[in-house]
Amino acid sequence: MRWDQVNTQTCSIARSLSIFGDSWTLLVIRQVFMRIRRFSDIQQSLGITKHRLSDRLNRLVEEEIIYKHLYDEKYNRFEYKLTERGLELYPILISITMWGDKWTADADGPPVEYVHKNCGENAKPKLSCSHCDEQINANNTTMRLGPGIEKKLMRGEVKETDINLYSRAFQNFNG
Repeated sequence: MRWDQVNTQTCSIARSLSIFGDSWTLLVIRQVFMRIRRFSDIQQSLGITKHRLSDRLNRLVEEEIIYKHLYDEKYNRFEYKLTERGLELYPILISITMWGDKWTADADGPPVEYVHKNCGENAKPKLSCSHCDEQINANNTTMRLGPGIEKKLMRGEVKETDINLYSRAFQNFNG
């Protein structure tokens, strides 16, 4: 499968990565979260080419992750702000940061700490079950087919790539 076809899989990870899974897009989103919102500021802070940054920003606007906000009418200049969709990427960025702090930080330690405004303490967010509030991880969580694939199965619309993916994860899966 080619990279430009990843978004055709019936898989939320694949579809999400088709939006922000390249080597620059999450960094662009990080900059906007860090209040670096103007094109030239983002470009300078990342050292990314204008063409590549323009491409990434246009894609994020197209996918409604960010929106363009006119801040200078005289020169028709914009800054980029997060939409609701974009703001919901925050836990993902925090999770990636926590993983990086644990496995890739140098001997000096994490470059940034996140402080919970309500209590003033360093925050180490955790992923927990929405039902019982127990912390979840790969050892105490499993998967089952969801309605997005079950409905396609019933209609006979499952693609070969999905059959390859789900038949390995679910032994009784017959695409």
